[in-house]
Amino acid sequence: MKYFIDIDRTLGNTFWLTDVSPYYDRDINGKRGPNIEGYSYEIVLPDRGYDKLKVRIAGKQLMPSPADEDNGKVKVTFDGLDANPYVRDGWIQLSLKATGIKEATQRQDKPEGGLPSLDGKK
Repeated sequence: MKYFIDIDRTLGNTFWLTDVSPYYDRDINGKRGPNIEGYSYEIVLPDRGYDKLKVRIAGKQLMPSPADEDNGKVKVTFDGLDANPYVRDGWIQLSLKATGIKEATQRQDKPEGGLPSLDGKK
């Protein structure tokens, strides 16, 4: 069964990229292999109490880590962002994947399609 997660209502609409690291293939026992499968982009969610999450994007690295420049963060947007819930140790977690990432060029108060923001403003 696949559950639908409303990304904007769950995560907010502001994402700050703080770090980038590779993720590797795994064998059937879960042991790390030698091949890089993609990159994990660590983001901070200022709309959600500055929670940190990682978004995985398969393939080559699309953005450098801002850890040593830009005050350690860059505002970004994701293409094809998808969230899948799962349970670990009795807590609901989110696995986040996307197809692309880019630096945000302007503020986006609401997503395309006109969904209201969490504070009820249009």
